Amino acid sequence: MAGRYRCRRNDTIPERVVTISDPCVPLDSARLFPQHFPLEVEIGAGTGRFLISRAQSHPAVNYLAIERMVGRARTLDRRASAVNLCNVRVVCLEALYTMYYLLPRHSVRCVYVFFPDPWPKRRHHSHRLFSPLFRDALWHALATGGRLEVATDHLAYFKEIRACMTLDPRFREIAPMERAPEEQTDFELLFRGQGLSIGQCAFQALPVENEPPLAPMTLPPEMLPKKSEE
Repeated sequence: MAGRYRCRRNDTIPERVVTISDPCVPLDSARLFPQHFPLEVEIGAGTGRFLISRAQSHPAVNYLAIERMVGRARTLDRRASAVNLCNVRVVCLEALYTMYYLLPRHSVRCVYVFFPDPWPKRRHHSHRLFSPLFRDALWHALATGGRLEVATDHLAYFKEIRACMTLDPRFREIAPMERAPEEQTDFELLFRGQGLSIGQCAFQALPVENEPPLAPMTLPPEMLPKKSEE
């Protein structure tokens, strides 16, 4: 049965860390994964505690991790290899670019964002993930009815995320998922162990009439390379 498919020990599978040959061509999940299963994406997957556990317990789902730090991507790859998972791949790129250009339109069933960098200093808030550009890319990547799951210990940032998502007419708030202890991230285990509160929310993508295509990405001035001073 397809739902029971797992790699056999002698299976040859593609490298789990995806090689991007053309950064302007969307990924083809049929080439990345051996089985055509629903696709779910974790942004900032770290060393993969959540993703590996989820992939083991849901073998009939394909999981794509977006992790820009090379060391963490390699650790996630090793952990997936150690338990012989066929349904895990890793893209080692910046999250906004990956969501904007590399995920095919309406191809993703769920996007997980757990403990994103809060960029706590006010002058760095423009680097936070949930910008209008990211919300555009998120909606275009999610299938109609697809979900966004968010968790963070930074309650001010949680309030900001929830507010901007609530005001976006392309999404409606739903009950967040319940995660077993083995699906809690390394950061979450640390924060919960310190007795910190965790903010969680979830949103569902809604259909939009006459949906516009994504415009070419334009970055704010503070994100552009700066000229060196003479």
